[in-house]
Amino acid sequence: MENKKIATNKVLWIFAIGQLGWSILAGIISNWLVFFYQPSKEELANGQMTFIPQGTFIGLTVIGIITAVGRIFDAVTDPFIAGKSDSLKHRLGRRIPFMRFSAIPFGVVTVLMFISPFEAGSKGNVACLFVFAMLFYLFMTCYCTPYNALIPELGSTQNARINLSTYISVTYFFGTGIAYFLPNIAGAFMGSMSYAQSYRISIAILAAVAVICMLVPAFLIDENKYVDTTPTKSSAFSSLLSTFRNKDFRVFVCSDILYWIGLTLFQTGLSFYVTVLLGLSAETTSTLFIIMTVASLIFYPAVNVFSKKLGKKKLIAFAFLSFSFAFLVTSGAGLINIPAFAYGVIIAVLAAIPMAILGILPQAVVADISEADKLDTGESRQGMFYAARTFAFKMGQSLAMLLFTSIALINEDVDKGQSGYGLGYRLTALIAAVLCLLGGIVFLRYNEKKVIKRIEEGQKDA
Repeated sequence: MENKKIATNKVLWIFAIGQLGWSILAGIISNWLVFFYQPSKEELANGQMTFIPQGTFIGLTVIGIITAVGRIFDAVTDPFIAGKSDSLKHRLGRRIPFMRFSAIPFGVVTVLMFISPFEAGSKGNVACLFVFAMLFYLFMTCYCTPYNALIPELGSTQNARINLSTYISVTYFFGTGIAYFLPNIAGAFMGSMSYAQSYRISIAILAAVAVICMLVPAFLIDENKYVDTTPTKSSAFSSLLSTFRNKDFRVFVCSDILYWIGLTLFQTGLSFYVTVLLGLSAETTSTLFIIMTVASLIFYPAVNVFSKKLGKKKLIAFAFLSFSFAFLVTSGAGLINIPAFAYGVIIAVLAAIPMAILGILPQAVVADISEADKLDTGESRQGMFYAARTFAFKMGQSLAMLLFTSIALINEDVDKGQSGYGLGYRLTALIAAVLCLLGGIVFLRYNEKKVIKRIEEGQKDA
């Protein structure tokens, strides 16, 4: 990048604060939306209401259909927003204008998704939830797609890309962890208001914090100082097709889809694994997540160092295998004669290492592929590479939400203590294990040596 400053670690950390913000909002939806609208018997006994119809249509639940359609809508809009961002000509750059515009609406619609203005079980609540879900995913795309495009643009070297991926992974973990504290925050309000209202107030508080965090990089980073803001001339559709012509990117995306289907099944089911399979309180979810996060963060420095020495491919393949084993152990929750909390800790520790690896390195892999592709084609399409990735894995997440909300209903009428209790939730963890293993096998086809060699050649020619 001619006449452009190299982003310092301070700038990279300021950028990472934005990830802290949007991961709080994403964590609220991925971890608690189904929990709120398709409550288990335990939560109904605690005072939760069924705000939307709980029946099924061709085996699919209402909340499953809404979240799946939302993810599909999100995936479809990703390439469109990426194309607009890549080709934007604006005094603030190509990415920052989108981030400034979308941060506040993103936070507002997160809160609105938990508002049900009609009586319990009303179809009116379904309609409202559907509209707010579409808006949520639209504003999420408007912020996250341009934001992710800045990763390879601010990370101008191999080490910088790995460092930046490490920083945003740290803030992602903290953001997701804050979202896991939702029941704990809501518990402070339950004495003075209803179950649902306590959750809504808590979500509003977290959303306000998230919006402030998202606005930090949008106003404190001058994109023009660090990034080549020259707009691309290709249309969004042609740019998307060109992106998927990259063989290494196709391999990465295929493995990523399998991983995200499995991970989404696990994330959506985590609160149910804790409350139904292990018989613990919903608040325990945040405790276990803290254990998992702290254990994971301990491995961050090692992942940062070893990825630079051994390459990213070996570590990512190992992470897929490790996650698969952790999900397999989760499927046996409540079946082995181990204290429930201790079993939860075992799962948290097993998931810590793959969380550290897959929290850092996949973003850096996409940055590598997009940089090598730029050298080959002369087109700066970082936004489209990240949009194409999110397009693919969000389609996977859509399938995961349909699968989870439907599979979770298996044996739902079986009472606690009876054989087969919680079988649906158990199956979701088992399926997640299989999918993650398959994702690792596919990723072994990624040609990391070729990609890195092309980048090194480009740096020599510069």
